Parts: sequence; structure tokens; C-alpha cells
Amino acid sequence: MDDFAAVFVDWAERYGLDRAREKFQRNFPEQIDEWVSEYQRLVDGVKIGYPPRILSAPGLKPWYPGPLPHHKRWPAFRRSLTKLSDEAVDQLDQSTSKIIAYTHSPDTSEYLTKGLVVGYVQSGKTTSFTGVAAKAADIGYKLVIVLSGIHNGLRRQTQERLQAQLIDTAGVGAWFPLTDATKDFHQPSASFAAHQGGDRTILIVAKKQKNVLARLLSWLTRAANDGALANVPALIIDDEADQASVATAKINPQIRSLLKLFSRRAYIGYTATPFANVLIDPSVPDELYPETFILNLPEPEGYFGAERIFGRDAIEGEYAGPQLDGYDMVRTVTDRTVAKIRPVGRGSEYGFVPTIADELADSLRYFILATAARRHRGDNSHSTMLVHTGMKTVIHDAYRKPLCDFLGELARAVDRHDPGTLTYLRTLWEQETKRVPASLFDGLTPVFFDELASHLPEVLDDVRVIVDNFRSRDRLDYSGARPVVAVAVGGNTLSRGLTLEGLVVSFFVRSANTYDTLLQMGRWFGYRRGYEDLPRIWMTKGLEADFRHLATVEAEIRLDIARYEEQNISPREVGIRIRTHPVLNVTAKMGAARIAYASYGGRRVQTRYFRETDAAWLDANRMAATTLVTDAITDGVNVDDRGDGTVILWDVDVSHVLTFLQTYRVHEDSPDLDPRLVTAYIGKESRRADPSLLTWNVALMGAPVLDEDHVVDFGGGIQLGTINRSLIKNTGGDKADIKTLMSKEHRVIDMDISAPEARGKSEGALVDLRNASIEHATTGLLLLYPIARDSQPDPTNVDTRVPFNAANHVIGMALVFPGNAEDKVHNKYVQVDTSGVDSSEYDEVNDALEDTQDPETS
Repeated sequence: MDDFAAVFVDWAERYGLDRAREKFQRNFPEQIDEWVSEYQRLVDGVKIGYPPRILSAPGLKPWYPGPLPHHKRWPAFRRSLTKLSDEAVDQLDQSTSKIIAYTHSPDTSEYLTKGLVVGYVQSGKTTSFTGVAAKAADIGYKLVIVLSGIHNGLRRQTQERLQAQLIDTAGVGAWFPLTDATKDFHQPSASFAAHQGGDRTILIVAKKQKNVLARLLSWLTRAANDGALANVPALIIDDEADQASVATAKINPQIRSLLKLFSRRAYIGYTATPFANVLIDPSVPDELYPETFILNLPEPEGYFGAERIFGRDAIEGEYAGPQLDGYDMVRTVTDRTVAKIRPVGRGSEYGFVPTIADELADSLRYFILATAARRHRGDNSHSTMLVHTGMKTVIHDAYRKPLCDFLGELARAVDRHDPGTLTYLRTLWEQETKRVPASLFDGLTPVFFDELASHLPEVLDDVRVIVDNFRSRDRLDYSGARPVVAVAVGGNTLSRGLTLEGLVVSFFVRSANTYDTLLQMGRWFGYRRGYEDLPRIWMTKGLEADFRHLATVEAEIRLDIARYEEQNISPREVGIRIRTHPVLNVTAKMGAARIAYASYGGRRVQTRYFRETDAAWLDANRMAATTLVTDAITDGVNVDDRGDGTVILWDVDVSHVLTFLQTYRVHEDSPDLDPRLVTAYIGKESRRADPSLLTWNVALMGAPVLDEDHVVDFGGGIQLGTINRSLIKNTGGDKADIKTLMSKEHRVIDMDISAPEARGKSEGALVDLRNASIEHATTGLLLLYPIARDSQPDPTNVDTRVPFNAANHVIGMALVFPGNAEDKVHNKYVQVDTSGVDSSEYDEVNDALEDTQDPETS
């Protein structure tokens, strides 16, 4: 590209192609067509096809041409990414280009972009928004504000990252920072206009705390009143966008007021837990609902997330095999132990002396062993263990001495080669390496105890106990020359956003009752390159089950985003459903929120939990199925016996289905199948001007009869053999869990499509197929599955499955609904409308503590 073409491209990028053509046409009439073609080639060639899924506002077209030869901030930032592979850097380039391409172009006279980027906990979201900031500044954004969570540790860590990767790399004149690692935002003595000039972009990294944001608003409001912000493109990046930004009494209005100061502004939220963000009321004009775009970052290569550690349940269209069960990295802390290591009752924390219980002792020993193993592999980088038993600082402080005493005694025992200690350590190490062998991971070789033993004294000499909370001065600091080996004890300051470098072991027994809070506490998520076999987590069985559930919730949300993209649904139409949990709330605001709506349109729901030993419960369900089939046949419906154990009853009247739903018993931990909710939805659909669900096809999904002991009599002369659905290990009794009942292709069992063809289509395509059929677009599908009471696991699943041992044969049930999400019913489970909620979660108490204890705000 010649110099004049580069100038034209720069103009077109900043001010739009039409204005650039108009400006250059008069003086360069012969070259203008060539330059326009060159610019168009760049725009068309930008690589934004990398997997990130995006839902975008109608009519919004990607415009960004990608990094150009004259840009300096992105290339400088890219050169700083020495720890990432070339493939990872290329993917970052493409995903950040996609984010920029779906913001409004800064040459637009007036715009408001509101976007949301959904990543994973500890997965590189900071790297992503740093790249977005670099590209935004290169295309003409003059102000970048990063709102970096509510804790000083995270703000400081973010500032240090941006200083190293943006400011220091781009050279003099590219950035003008108004904050640094030691000090949050304070009003400069000079005006905003005085800080403008040349090609530089002002950079502010501010904590989401009311006093800090008040100072920022005051300074920028004066600039707006002076007209200094009239043509300033501003980018506001909201890190941890679900925290404090949504439905809070003070922080949320401050962010909204900040956006109102500019006529050209882009607000992009980043979060790994978007539950609160997608539940904002999109009809409130100036709220922070991501109406411009929602982008779903794919899970990075080598990332350890909830799914890899805890496993998850199968979601629509998946086979529920052992590949979803996660690695064997979680160790159980009994409820009896919890009572010894965490005070119970109001005021009990004062005078509390923690016990180094057996599980905590083993976690500490294992941390020392794992760190020694890393050193044997040549990895001398930071190594951290997290101890998180509660929020209160007095509990954290109480742990310092017992932990120091235990580690000191362990060091002395190793130094004197105590046979009992070394034998115990050897046994512990050999047990752990058998449960998660190094051979599961490419490039790792096993480390034997005799190999790591020589590193134990140096590790024990290096290890320190660090209490990190808002009161402590001895904070975690990884910036020194020597690698840190730390047992970190803390609460909130360690539970969100902050990266714990080299985290190997987590001892975590703090309870939480919301999705977002619990998932963000998972500091063990992230990258473990070179020691993928070593991470371990000690927690209660209840917490382990909650995290597995959350992994399923995450997968479902991402599936929904992908499906909505296929259907070309805009962000404002999105009603992302969040599966509920019998204890956990969706967000911290749910308790105060108003009931909103749910829709079954286009969905399929199915039973997975059964009362295995409750004969009356099981018999009632079998009777409900028999009554449905008998009454339908008495009505004269057509019966299609396919000869393979599948029988279809065509055009069953809705009255029989409603009677069945009122008598069939659903396990209480299946709120998606709440009979009141389902029947309310069916009733609403049947009363529409253009009614649907007045008739249903009923599919009996059995098997050929092979022996008398495995037959279910459905009435009307229909007898079918039972099918196999074994249980997940450690379930049974009142909550026997089969994980998945139906296969994806069963969604269209009553349509003219083969099972292999159906399996090859996406869930969205199958929904569309049903809706496009005149015969099926208004017809529901009810499926009944006769499950053998003694179902055996598949031979490939014997490590994760156990036999059913039910009192009688079991009837599983699934429902498939045509339609889409437009038709809703009141529902207290699936969605929550948080608009108008006045939460004090981040207000006076926390603010006062921050102001009085923290030098950044003094």
C-alpha cells in the first residue's frame, strides 16, 4: 500500500468511507477508485470467522477492517504476548476484531453500543479487553475507562497488566494514563481538554466504588458542560460486569450517568457469570442490557473450567457418557469436619481457634508434594494454595498460627527424615497420582515420590502463610524476583477476578447461595500448563454437586446463545433460560426481584430424577401412563405400532394430556417440569386466537418384549419391553439420577425423518423442522419411557454408573413443544426481572471499609 492510499484508508476507517471519498475525490480523481477498492479489500478480508458466537442488533453490520499497517497500539500489544502460542494470539486477534466490528464505528455522529462478552472464570478475559482497548484506540477512541471490579487487589492487578502490555509497549504519546498501580482515580488539577492532544488516548482504570466513580463523574461532568466531550469517542469496559453494575442502588446509576455524558460511546461488559446481565429488563432505555451484541468466547485450549474438574450433565443433543464426568480431582470434606474448621452461629467467630482437621492436613501435605513435583519437572514458577472457609476477617486471622505451626512441624519432620512422615507422604502421593495419572495429559511424564523428595526441604523453606483480606497489609504479591510459594487465606478479596498464580490446591468450604457468587469463587479455574495432573480441591459433597450443576448451567447458556445466533435472534429478544436449582438462586438479587416469565416454546424437557425405593410413587406414575393410553385408545385415536418397541398414538386430545400431567409425579428437584407451570403454558397456548397444543402425539418408547419380567402393560392391548437407564454413581433412594432420558432424535420421532438424519442436525434445525411442518407446528409431543427397574450400566460406563434398583419398573416422561419463546407464563424459577431492585449489597458498609482502610481511596 502506498503512502497516499494509507492516508485514505486511515481517513475511511476513522470517518467513514463516504466522507473519505468526498474529501479525496477532488485532488485524487484518478486514484480514488483504486483506494476505495483497497479499503474494501481490507474490510472484506478481516478475519472474524473464528468461533466466537455473537448475537447482534438488527441491521448492525461489521465494519472494522482489522489492524492496519499504520496502527501502533495493537501491534505493540501483540508483541507483548510472548507466553501465548501463535495460534492463541491469532484467535485473540480475530475475536477482538469481531468485538470491535460489532461496536458502532467511531465516525458515527452519535451512538451507544451496549455489548456483553461472556468468557470463562480465569480464562483470559483481561487479555481480551486489553486487545479491544488497543484496537479501539488505534481507530480513534480518545478515552478508555476500565471499571475493574470492586476490590483494590483486582484494580491494581488490572492497572499493572495494562501498564505493562499497553502503555509501556506502545511508546511515548500513544497513551495518557490518569491512574497508576498505587492510586485509584482522583480528579486531576487540569481539565479534560488539557489532557487531550495529538494521537494519544486517555486511559483510566477505576474501581467500582461510589466515591471513586463520584470523583470521575464530577470531573467528566465539568468537561461535558464545557463542551470538551462533544466529539470524544469513549470506550467503557466493565470488567466483572455482573458485579455491582446490575440492580444496585449506587453503582448502577453512576455507570448509567457516565454513559450519558458522551454522544459517542461504547459500553462493553466482560463476565464469566452473565446471569444478572441477561436478566436486566431490556425495555428500560438507559439500562445496561447488552442490546447491541452478546458474544460468547469459546473455551480456550488447555483451559481448566468447571466442566473438566466437576463434570456436568448432558444437555440437549448430547450423549450422557463418561466424557462429561470430569477428572477425579475433588476430595471430600465431611460435614462433621466443617464444624471444626468454621465457626457456626452469630458471634461464634470471636475466640474461634481452627482445628487442622485430617482433610486440611492432607491438603497442605499434598500442596507441598505437588509443588515439589513441579520443581522436579523444572517448573520453578509461583505455586499457591487457597484456604477459603468463610468471609469474616477474624476467621482468616485465626488460621495464621495453626497453619504456620503445622507447616513448621512438617518441615522439621522432613529435615530429620522422620520415617512415619515420609511414609505417609509417599502413600498420599502414590494414591493421588493413581487417581489422576499424568498419562491423561499430552506431554506430561509421571513424577515418582523418590524424584520429588529431594525438593521437599526447599519448598517447605519457601512456603509462607499469607492472610489476604481488606484489612491485611500482607497481601499476595507475585511481582518480586523470587517465585512465591504461598498458602493464601482469605475471603472476598480472593474470590473474584484476582488471579492466584500457580494455584494448585484449594481447600474451600465456604457456602454460597447464588450462581454468580459460587462460580466466581472458583479461583481454581484457569490454565495449568505443565501440571495439569496436579490440581486438587477439597470441598463438601454439597458444594461439589453445586459446581457440577453450574457447569451444566454454563453449557446451557452457551448452547442457547449458539442456537439464537442460528435463528438470527437479536439480543433484545433473548430470553436465555437458566435452569434452576433447589437451593441456589440465579443472582444475589433474586430474593428481592419480581416474578418474570418463562416459555416452553421450542423446548424439550424430560425427567431425570426418580424415587427409586418409593413403590407407591412409581406405581402412581405407571397408572397415570396406563390411564392416558387407555383413554386415548377409547377415543379412537390412530395407533402406529412400529414393531421395534415404539408405538405412536396420533392426535390425542389435550384433555387426556392435562389429566396425565396432573397425576404423574415429578421429582421436586425438577422445576422445569413443574406441572402447574407446564399446564399453565398449555392452557395459554390453547386459548390463543390461533390455538396450538389442542392435540398431542404420544410416543411410547419401549423395546421388543424379550422376557416376562421386563414388560410394561400400557393398556389398550399395548405391552412393551423395558429399556435400560442406569444411575449415576452415588445416587439412588429418594433421588436416583439417570442423567439423560431421551436422545436428540426423539424430538422428531413422530415426523418423517430417519434417526441418523435427525442425529446429524442441530437442535435449532430440529426445532425449525417441527415448526415448518403444517402437521406438527401446533401439535405437542409426549414421550413415555418404560425403564427396567434393574437397568444395568453399559460396560463402557461401569466406572461412573451403577445399576438401577427400583421397587418397580419406572416410567420416564418427556415433553417436546413446538413454537418459540414469544409465548410465556408467569414463572418464579427460570427468569428473574431485576429492574427496580434496590440492593445495598455494595453500599455503606463496604464503602466505609474501603475508604478507611485503603490507601488507594484516601
